[in-house]
Amino acid sequence: MPRLSQKLEQKQKLAPRQVLQARLLQLNTLNLEQAIMKELELNPILEQVEPEDFEEKSMAEEILEEMDAPIEDVYTDESSYYIEQEKSDLPIPDRTTFIEKIIEQLKDLGLSDLEREIAEDILWNINERGYLDTDLILIADNFELEEQDIEPILFAIQRMEPKGLGARDLKECLSVQIEEDKESHAHIILSKYFDDFMHKRYEKIKTKLKCTSEELHDAVEIISKLNPRPGEGYADNFQLIIPDVIVREDGEDWLITTNDGGIPELRISKTYEGGVENGEYSGKAKSFIREKMDSANWFIEAVKQRRVTMVNVMRAIIKYQPEWFGGDMNHLRPLKLQDIAEEINMDISTISRSTRGKFVDTPYGVFELKHYFTDAIDLGNGQVLGTFVIKKELQNIINSEDKTSPFNDDTLVQLLNDKGYKLARRTVAKYRDQLGLPVARLRKEI
Repeated sequence: MPRLSQKLEQKQKLAPRQVLQARLLQLNTLNLEQAIMKELELNPILEQVEPEDFEEKSMAEEILEEMDAPIEDVYTDESSYYIEQEKSDLPIPDRTTFIEKIIEQLKDLGLSDLEREIAEDILWNINERGYLDTDLILIADNFELEEQDIEPILFAIQRMEPKGLGARDLKECLSVQIEEDKESHAHIILSKYFDDFMHKRYEKIKTKLKCTSEELHDAVEIISKLNPRPGEGYADNFQLIIPDVIVREDGEDWLITTNDGGIPELRISKTYEGGVENGEYSGKAKSFIREKMDSANWFIEAVKQRRVTMVNVMRAIIKYQPEWFGGDMNHLRPLKLQDIAEEINMDISTISRSTRGKFVDTPYGVFELKHYFTDAIDLGNGQVLGTFVIKKELQNIINSEDKTSPFNDDTLVQLLNDKGYKLARRTVAKYRDQLGLPVARLRKEI
């Protein structure tokens, strides 16, 4: 029989204001602008400061009266990034997406209305690499057909430009691009010895084909020039990387600016604010306006706090990576999110939100903030290095190797040891994998 009981427990719960600050902090500059515009639409109490009103104290000045960051480091109404890039207010051109361009080609195939509808369904299921991202049978089911009924339509799509589009795997993608020469060694390798080719078992292929090393080399060269990702290069990449922070040298110091010159300044509507003070509202109307006014104040405060946090995080990163910002881009000290959190006395989750997906424009280029965070490794001789340095050296060794006889992991361990980096074989293998580099057998070239 169920029994009633009481239990007292304590839980931590974020206040609505804290939730809002966390949400805005994790947005990049572009998404922040969209969030502000949406809030302006939803909250009638919130309004945009017009240019002629900028004589009043800016939001950044208000918040920074009690914050440890100079005003020039947080806000300028026209950031240096836009000045240097010669920002212009040109109209956005009308764009046609990649898939829409391919759909335009369908009219040349002489398809019926139903076949064209199926073809469009196939095209909208192609991923950014150009491969069919769903099982063909599922598309067939949508039209109450069998898979073999719509295969001819997929066959036709794969032979449009770019060839191989809509392929279901790499073998099909490459084979379509070379099918006109079915007697060639390259086509035979793809159709019959694809697995051997992918694992670079060239001696086996040469024996099976009964060809010379030169003929095999020519065939591999032809295959290497095919396009394994027909969607890339054509795909829609309209979103640009917009830096969230700009860092510039200022004598012996660094000038840190948040890149939000294009983001509208916000304030409480003077009309509603005056109405509340004069007692023009009562009852539910007064309650509604008070609620929206609180929400607007929280939103404005969250935008201010985001600016300050971004600047403080960037300043701490510069402090921990003086060599990199001094011009030695091959050197990064070990750095964790916790280090930054302790430096600026904030929670590690806040640091994570302020660095994830954020970019900084430096004198050396635009980099993601997570670029400056690297694990530490103890080399056993009292020296602690960032893994970034070791990975950079490993990359250089592999780049300079003889590709006809690449270094195996044991050799890489020895070469790194010769340069003063004493590492276990499994550690070197892990770093090689993280760099996206295959084992020696798969790096081998004829």
